[in-house]
Amino acid sequence: MKYIEAPNDWHYVDESVFLAGGITGCPDWQQEMVRLLSDTGLSLLNPRRKNFSIGNPDAAQAQITWEHEALRKASSILFWFPCETLCPIVLYELGAWSMTRKLLYVGVHPEYTRSQDVKIQTGLVRPEIRIACSLEELAEQIKERD
Repeated sequence: MKYIEAPNDWHYVDESVFLAGGITGCPDWQQEMVRLLSDTGLSLLNPRRKNFSIGNPDAAQAQITWEHEALRKASSILFWFPCETLCPIVLYELGAWSMTRKLLYVGVHPEYTRSQDVKIQTGLVRPEIRIACSLEELAEQIKERD
């Protein structure tokens, strides 16, 4: 497994997974996913930085640009909706990427506030996507295709 954290540059690789999901106000689930996928040949693209200056508008511009480019270059996108926050940007990204043919993996914590909405909307547009209920289940789906 190769680990790439924002804002680090990276070159296109065949098998990459963008870790889309809650960052602010929730646990660092991305590191748990890195652990769960550590035995794969995938490149994991993590937008969650160890150090981020949230009050700096230049940092926000750089972060959003990095995410924008990484989402487009990644061969697949993993979406995780934790129960601690609504994740409005992640909902936006899931809606946008659901309208494409990009390979998507979607997981929703059982106590996520908008769980039913994510399941219904995703099922209507991309019925082939199996919604996972845990990080472990989500990682297993990815390993099945690796």
